[in-house]
Amino acid sequence: MDLKSYFDTIPHDRLIAELRKHIADNSVIGLVEKFLQAEILDNLAHWTPTSGAPQGAIISPLLSNLYLNELDHLMVHSGYEMTRYADDLVIQCRTRAEAEAALEQIRQWTTSRGLTLHPTKTKIVHIEEEGFEFLGYRFIKHQRFPRKKSMMKFRETIRGKTKRSNGQNLQAIITNVNRTLRGWYEYFKHSWNTTFPGVDSWMRMRLRSILRKRAGRSGRGRGLDHQRYPNSYFAEQGLFSMTKAHGPEGQSCFK
Repeated sequence: MDLKSYFDTIPHDRLIAELRKHIADNSVIGLVEKFLQAEILDNLAHWTPTSGAPQGAIISPLLSNLYLNELDHLMVHSGYEMTRYADDLVIQCRTRAEAEAALEQIRQWTTSRGLTLHPTKTKIVHIEEEGFEFLGYRFIKHQRFPRKKSMMKFRETIRGKTKRSNGQNLQAIITNVNRTLRGWYEYFKHSWNTTFPGVDSWMRMRLRSILRKRAGRSGRGRGLDHQRYPNSYFAEQGLFSMTKAHGPEGQSCFK
């Protein structure tokens, strides 16, 4: 499930009423109201918002979670297993009938709170058949992988750091890409273990292509480049290996 334009549609009056359940200090309430009603300037147009919380603002995540707090408790009370991150949520059900009942209950709750379920991102799926995407992962048949969009974004970032015309020395390039590799791995290390060898191989190909160009050869790293620059060569240069990192910490999760 996904709430359509959630951060833009939270009703201010209902959000403040929810906030008053936890805060008695009117000066604090007043500050929040000023924050929510700060004038918006877009080119020559300007207006005072009557709904929504500014995305990226420091307390917007707190306010948005507060407004959905009641939904969390409702699902627990109803016996559903729900996982929520901001306005994205997944409910795990045993039968289609149970899933339909959960969907209807949430539809009624969101409507009563001035919110709308996203028409295309909200749907009932079978984990063994269609699967679903959630927080950058693709879940299907009790396995999880980085979704295609996550992988494409990762590769785009690496391509920008490993252009064949890159004038830095190899050590500097590896130091730079390692920051991206480690950060991406830390988030996606819960993926199925077949994910990482392919990523490592592609990363080495990018580096071999740089070395190939510097040796006066055209094209991407291939063929004899694997003998000229074996995997061990890049390991010695300090290239981060997701396969190696995943070995001791991830294998037991997927037996």
